[in-house]
Amino acid sequence: MADSLVIAGREFRSRLILGSGKYASFDLMVKALEVSGTDMVTVAVRRVNLTDRANESLLDHIDTKKYHILPNTAGCYSAEEAVRTAMLAREVLDNNWIKLEVIGDEKTLFPDNQGLLEATRELVKEGFVVLPYFNDDLIVARRLIDAGAAAVMPLAAPIGSGLGIQNLTNLRILREQIHEVPLIVDAGVGTASDAALAMELGVDGVLMNTGIAGASDPVAMAEAMNLAVRAGRLAFLAGRIPRKLYASASSPIEGLSK
Repeated sequence: MADSLVIAGREFRSRLILGSGKYASFDLMVKALEVSGTDMVTVAVRRVNLTDRANESLLDHIDTKKYHILPNTAGCYSAEEAVRTAMLAREVLDNNWIKLEVIGDEKTLFPDNQGLLEATRELVKEGFVVLPYFNDDLIVARRLIDAGAAAVMPLAAPIGSGLGIQNLTNLRILREQIHEVPLIVDAGVGTASDAALAMELGVDGVLMNTGIAGASDPVAMAEAMNLAVRAGRLAFLAGRIPRKLYASASSPIEGLSK
């Protein structure tokens, strides 16, 4: 198998997962998806007109034969609400994958980890492939995996902040300790160097939305993110040189006359 991202037995060529919100137009979103190289797109169930498909819908603009749709429970503030939203998405979209969000604070949009655990257990029991968005906590990650999560998705900074990777140490610990399921950085990526840095840490993928949709030129940024994720992955596989405090000559000096 090529160096691809595999979640719950499904193989994805790209390690970049894109959101579909905040674009100025559907046309701009479609162009950004195209150049990003992604093959998985997450959509907020609350933004999709599930009850009246006769009217224009976000999903009318996403080629579901080309992109795997990952519904999400954005905007849910309790486990019960998130489970109900996931159930609705599965019924209408015929899709048992869910990016699980249970928000615990309106200002920071930090996850409610206890609510995530409750919702993950319930949704796994109901046959869902669950990808929870959570704080960068190793213990929570292990509990989510024990509950049946198909991947774990720690934040790098608050959602939509564009602050970049604010928790290098915690992400490194997660990378070193979590190998049972893919580790995907979700939230905080603001520009291409952030994406490359996350991938150089060895995470399995990056999910982003605002970093692209909010850029001055979303299509150009989508292409930059595509290149950054691929470059970061390649650099991780290549293995960086050890950091040293002092200089060492680039050219061999052994045997030179003094």
